[in-house]
Amino acid sequence: MSDHNYQGINRREFLASATLAAAAVGAASSSLPAAETAPSGKRRIPIGFLGACHSHALGKLRVVLASPEYELVGVCEPSATVAQECGQLGAEMISQAELFERSEVVAVESAVRDHARQGLLALRAGKHVHLEKPPAATLGEVREMVTLARNQRLLLQLGYMWRYHPGFAAILEAVRKGWLGEVFLVRAAISNQLAPARRPEWAEFKGGSLFELGSHLVDVIVRLMGRPRAVTPILRRHGRFEDNLKDNNAVVLEYGSALAVLTNTALQEAKLAQRSFEIFGSNGTAVLCPLEPPALETELINPAGPYRKGVQAVSLPAYTRYEADFAALARAVRGERPLLVPLEVDLEVQETLLRVCEML
Repeated sequence: MSDHNYQGINRREFLASATLAAAAVGAASSSLPAAETAPSGKRRIPIGFLGACHSHALGKLRVVLASPEYELVGVCEPSATVAQECGQLGAEMISQAELFERSEVVAVESAVRDHARQGLLALRAGKHVHLEKPPAATLGEVREMVTLARNQRLLLQLGYMWRYHPGFAAILEAVRKGWLGEVFLVRAAISNQLAPARRPEWAEFKGGSLFELGSHLVDVIVRLMGRPRAVTPILRRHGRFEDNLKDNNAVVLEYGSALAVLTNTALQEAKLAQRSFEIFGSNGTAVLCPLEPPALETELINPAGPYRKGVQAVSLPAYTRYEADFAALARAVRGERPLLVPLEVDLEVQETLLRVCEML
């Protein structure tokens, strides 16, 4: 991985992010209403949802409602059906103007086509933003959001749901500390059986299911390996549907001395859907399968770090989707710790995603 430059970027951006996060507390609007106090004695952070029709929205809403870190001010959602679902969870429906007036953090959980537009609206309103993935269909929109966040000393957290996944965290640590030796191959797969009613939304983008679903593993690959030298996508529609959704896809990402191969389909029976991540190095392998609930196994030629020679099932801490993401966002808003992924790396991830989806 001679061309892999993530660690240099990470050190530089970590320091910048730390300064940014510390400044963010002082930059919060003084016009915000006083929030309740969490059991820890810390101020609860007012958060609102701008849109809630994304497939991850209700799960995130449940996490926020159960969190002692946040005070949900409400949800702005035009769909009566989705609004009813949010109301059944205990969320109040409010206008966009009221959401921006009362929130310190805005979670954008709308349809993919609206992510960039609404993320920019929230940043221009002076709010920290949790932005559902994929963040935009163009690199220019992401760059604009990153620039706004930096200039206004605001936080921008992208909603790639496995950034705080304990299995992926263990794999990234093993690679960065050299425990697997020199990595020469990454093999990743993510599939589902997409409901026919949802195909038109995913078909709006050339990358199809690779853009919407496969983006999670593109995120992991780029954070692990850096920006690829070349990408070779194979995007195909093989489902028997009257649409143009690219629903059966593969891509090869080339690095100096390594390859990453990602496969993605929206045609696999849900009970059989394959989601896995494998790393092959000169000292052994790490296999994460299934991804949820996470099961990690290593096989090393020589012991390294906490891993012994031979096959080892790795014990992982308990994991619930989205909990760690929103907890980390709360810490960053308070200036206690920067976000895990620097904005410069977010740009690399989005650039690579658009390349593998033939959208750049």
